[in-house]
Amino acid sequence: MNAYPDASFLCALYVPQANADLASAHAATMQEPIHAASLLRFEACNAIRAAAFRKDMPGGVAVAALAAFDADVDAGRVVIPPVEWEQVHATAERLSNTHTVRHGYSALDVVHVATALTLGAKVFLTFDKNQRRLAEAEGLKVKP
Repeated sequence: MNAYPDASFLCALYVPQANADLASAHAATMQEPIHAASLLRFEACNAIRAAAFRKDMPGGVAVAALAAFDADVDAGRVVIPPVEWEQVHATAERLSNTHTVRHGYSALDVVHVATALTLGAKVFLTFDKNQRRLAEAEGLKVKP
């Protein structure tokens, strides 16, 4: 696996939003499927459901987005890799100890970067400024 996304990138692939075209264009250039750990899958799907609840998008758009995501998993365009969660937690603890006191990262920001590192990603896909800064600090190349 070369690249690992966060929820901002993953959601942009399925929900109409400002970064949707950029996410789709980048995904089209990838030579491998999108890899999304089970926690990331949950976070992205929950974000879509919550947006529908808040009326940020019509319910039908949320249902279609979730169905498209599931279809991509079923077709192998999105892969849910096995993750050694104890290793992720240890890496996340190191990242938190090193970076959070200076930059105030959220727990999920830290866990997603730790997951990318644990899975051996070289590239981190995000539209989130905080995760970008953390991923870069840990030597990941950040796109798009």
